[in-house]
Amino acid sequence: MAAHRCHFPALVLILWSLSVFIVADVQETTRLTDTGPSAASSQQTAAAGEPPAAAETRRQPPEEEDRRWEATEVEEAAPGDAPSDSQTSSAPETVVTPSQPEDDFQEELVIRPLHSGDIYASFQFRTVWDTDFMGGKKVSHYRLFPKSLGQVISKFSVRELHISFTQGYWRTMQWGQPFLPSPPGAELWVWFQDTVTDVDGTWKELTNVLSGIFCASLNFIDSTNTVQPSASFKPLGIGNVTDHRFLRYATLPREIVCTENLTPWKKLLPCGSKAGLAVLMKSEKLFHSSFHSQAVHIRPVCQDWQCKSTSWELRQTLNVVFDLHSSGQGKREWSLFKMFSRTLTEACPLASSSKIYIDVTDNPQGEQFELSPATPLLSQAVVLGDRRTYSVYDLTQQATFGSMRSLNMLLRWKSSDGDMMRPLLHGERYVAGYGLQTGEIHTLMYNHHPYRAFPVLLLDTVPWYLRLYIHTLTVTSKGKDNKPSYIHYQPSKDRVRPHLLEMLVQLPPNSVTEVTVQFERALLKWTEYTPDPNHGFYVGSSVVSALVPSVVAMDTNSTQERPLFSSFFPSKEESSYFVRIYTEPLLVNLPTPDFSMPYNVICLTCTVVAVGYGSLYNLLTRTFQVEEPSPGLAKRLANIIRKMRGVPPL
Repeated sequence: MAAHRCHFPALVLILWSLSVFIVADVQETTRLTDTGPSAASSQQTAAAGEPPAAAETRRQPPEEEDRRWEATEVEEAAPGDAPSDSQTSSAPETVVTPSQPEDDFQEELVIRPLHSGDIYASFQFRTVWDTDFMGGKKVSHYRLFPKSLGQVISKFSVRELHISFTQGYWRTMQWGQPFLPSPPGAELWVWFQDTVTDVDGTWKELTNVLSGIFCASLNFIDSTNTVQPSASFKPLGIGNVTDHRFLRYATLPREIVCTENLTPWKKLLPCGSKAGLAVLMKSEKLFHSSFHSQAVHIRPVCQDWQCKSTSWELRQTLNVVFDLHSSGQGKREWSLFKMFSRTLTEACPLASSSKIYIDVTDNPQGEQFELSPATPLLSQAVVLGDRRTYSVYDLTQQATFGSMRSLNMLLRWKSSDGDMMRPLLHGERYVAGYGLQTGEIHTLMYNHHPYRAFPVLLLDTVPWYLRLYIHTLTVTSKGKDNKPSYIHYQPSKDRVRPHLLEMLVQLPPNSVTEVTVQFERALLKWTEYTPDPNHGFYVGSSVVSALVPSVVAMDTNSTQERPLFSSFFPSKEESSYFVRIYTEPLLVNLPTPDFSMPYNVICLTCTVVAVGYGSLYNLLTRTFQVEEPSPGLAKRLANIIRKMRGVPPL
C-alpha cells in the first residue's frame, strides 16, 4: 500500500507535464492557422488593386496599430463634408500634423548707459495665450501662463490688471523717461468686465487675493484710498469699455518692496529663476540700487492686424538703476557680473525669443564707451518719440556665448562728454505753508518743447484728512491764468473716500504750469494714528498723462513684430506718443497728540497704586502675633543639663 501511495503523486506529475506540452502545441498551431488566411487575403487585396499603404497597414501587428493611432490626431469634419463609403474604404489614412502651441513666451533685457555714469537695466517678459477668459469657458490646462493669475482673471471677471511695486523715485531730469513708469510704493488699477454687478465687493476680494499672491500689503486697500478716475486710466488693451464705474485705482505710497515680493514675482515666469534672463535677478544686487520697480500687466490684445481673434498678454517688467557711487567701484565700468554677480549661460528653453539690447545711439563711433564682446547685429526702434539704435545679442544662438559658453558683456567708458536729450514733459510736487493747521499743495508741470503746446491730463488723489478748499484752486502758466478745459472733482467723505481731482490743462511751449490748492489738516482719532505718527503721513503721487509730439513718425500697427520695450503703449497717431509720468509722493505732518503723556500718566498711576494702596492693603490684611524672645546660650545649656538630671527646665 505504501508503494502504491508513492507512485500515485509521480503519475499525477507526469500527466500534468504532458497536458502543458499539448496546450502549447495547440496554441502554436492556431497562430499559424490565423496568419495564413490573413496573408492570403492581403495578397488577394493587393491583386485586386488596393493601395500598398492600406495593405501594409493591414499587415501591422495590433500593438503597432495602437501606437500609430495614439500619435494621430483626427480632425472633425463638417456635417456637409461627410465622404462616401467607397471613398472611405479606398483612401489611405492621413496623419495630421500637431497644431502649433497656443501660447508664446519672449524675454528681453535692455541696458541703457546713462550720462551720469549710472546704468539702467530693464527686463521684459511677455507671455501671450490664445484663449478666452471672458467667454464663460472654464480653462483647466495651463502651459506657460501662470495658473494663479488665470484663475484670478476668471473668478473676478477682470478685463485688465496692472500692478507695480517700486522702491525709490525715478529722476526724470537725470535719467530720462523710463520705458514703463510707476510711482513709489504699490500701485494697482483694474478694469472689470461689464458683467460684474458688485464692483466694490469684487475689488475688495481681488485685493486680498493679490496680497497673498505677491506677499504685499494690498489688503490695506479699502474705500479710503480707492478712486474711480474718469479719464486718466483708459484700457491699454482692446475693447471699448470706457464706463469708469468698472475701473478702480489705488496706491499705497508707503509700501516697502523687499525680497518677499520679488520671489513670488519670479515664480510666475515659465522658467522661474533657473534659466534665461531671470538668473540675473539676484536679490541682494537688485535691492542695492538707486531705483527698483517690478510690475505685472495683464490685458487682451489682438492676434493679427484685423483683430478677428484676441489673446491674453501677461507682461512682467523689472526696471533697476545701478548707481555709480553706491556700487563702491568708483570707476565708470560695468559688466553683467558687476551688476548682477552672475553671467548668462543659456536662454530659457521655453522662450521663442531671448535677446539683450544695448543702447548705442549716443555711441555711434565708439567714442563714449567700449562694448565687448562686440556683436554685428544692430536694430533700430522708435522709443518714446525718438529713433534709437541697439546692439543685439541673441541668446538662442550658441555662437553668442562663445567658446567659454558664458556671456559677460563689459561697458567701459572712455569719455564723460555729451548731453542727454531733455525730456519734453516733467512734473514735480511739494507742500508749502507753515504750522499744523493749513497748507498748500503745489504741482509743477514742465513743457520743454520749444514751439509746440499740448494738453495734459492731471490726476490728484488726496486723503480725506487733508480737507481741500477747492475754491482756492489756481492754474497759472507764464504768470497768467490758465483755465482748464475739463475738471472732474469728487469731494471726500471723512473715513469713507478720498478727494479726486482731474483736469485737462493746455501746456504752452517752453513753459512751467503751476497748480495750487489749499487744504486744512483734520484731527484724527487716537486709534487712527500710525505707530510712528511723528514721521508723517504719505500722500500718493500725482499722475500726468499726455500725448507728447514725436520727433519721428510712430508706428500705429500694434501687431507688427517689435521689441517688447517699445510696444507697450499703443500709438493711435504717427505724430505723437503717449507718456505717463508720476510726481514725488508727499509727506505731510498732522496735529499729533503727545503720545508720551499717557505713558507718563500710566507710570505715575502705577507708582501711586503700588506705594499707597499697597501699604494700606498690607496693614489691613496682615495678622500680628507676639513671640517670646529666644533664651540665651547659657540658659539653653542649663536646661539641657537639667533635663538630663530629670529636673524641670528654668
